Amino acid sequence: MDANLAHVPVLCVEAVEALCPRGDAVYVDGTFGGGGYTKALLEAAACTVVAIDRDPAAIARSAPLAARFGSRLRVVEGRFGELDRLAQAQGYAAVDGVALDLGVSSPQIDDPARGFSFRFDGPLDMRMGTAGPTAADIVNGWDETALADAIYGLGEERHSRRVARAIVAARRAQPIARTFELARIVRGAVPRSKDGIDPATRTFQALRIATNDELGELAQGLAAAERILAPGGRLAVVSFHSLEDRAVKQFLKQRSGEGDRGSRHLPQRQSRAAASFSLVSRKGIRPSDAEIARNPRARSATLRVAERTNAPAWTAANAGAA
Repeated sequence: MDANLAHVPVLCVEAVEALCPRGDAVYVDGTFGGGGYTKALLEAAACTVVAIDRDPAAIARSAPLAARFGSRLRVVEGRFGELDRLAQAQGYAAVDGVALDLGVSSPQIDDPARGFSFRFDGPLDMRMGTAGPTAADIVNGWDETALADAIYGLGEERHSRRVARAIVAARRAQPIARTFELARIVRGAVPRSKDGIDPATRTFQALRIATNDELGELAQGLAAAERILAPGGRLAVVSFHSLEDRAVKQFLKQRSGEGDRGSRHLPQRQSRAAASFSLVSRKGIRPSDAEIARNPRARSATLRVAERTNAPAWTAANAGAA
């Protein structure tokens, strides 16, 4: 089997157990990546998995699993923000579980040609798919204020204005096209921290999120999961940084009716929709010390799990009123 498919993703055991795989059920793996979640689900029960990824390279890596599991695996190229439509196009009006493993996959990080990592010199691309602007387009095209805002908001880099200023100064001489080149510029603007994290880390995170509209995609994906999950179906989401986890936590808190209830002394703008999810665990599930020792990438991971109720999916008006 392809080495990538043999890779076990972070919190895989916990996420698959939370989804309660059973025969004749249908699950959506919205972020196929290296295929770890899909493989674990298919091995756990005689179920069907609709595996989605926007990356053509990930779709190509699915061949060994497709050969092994046949019609039980449906591999679809697309964005998980449209997972309900993509599952319906495969003939499934409702599904029994949705798994989302957020962020960039190991095969993407480890390919220098994709430009995700400053560990390798490569083109400043960072796209999870093949369409749309690259990170180089953002670095060379956005004005200084927009760059600083993105690096601060998406990378939580407190030296964002210094970074943006350095990028704009460097690109006046020539366009910034390579990962090593950008990393060198950022390191020159950001003091090295005591925690040992490379000064370029937060800027690269911000550019990756912006390039792929990851937070917008996440919001769409959570709403799509709400629409496609059958009553009793479960949603399992693994996130790797605070921005993602906060978005997942707030969505599930709101949809479970545990968000801000407002004041009983103030008039309510609209009636609250019935809870569309119930929380399986009120706290995020963290990887064990043993998993972190095996895979340091697991250190920042959080799994959140919720179960779909029989209430209708919320509308934009419901969500705005909550």
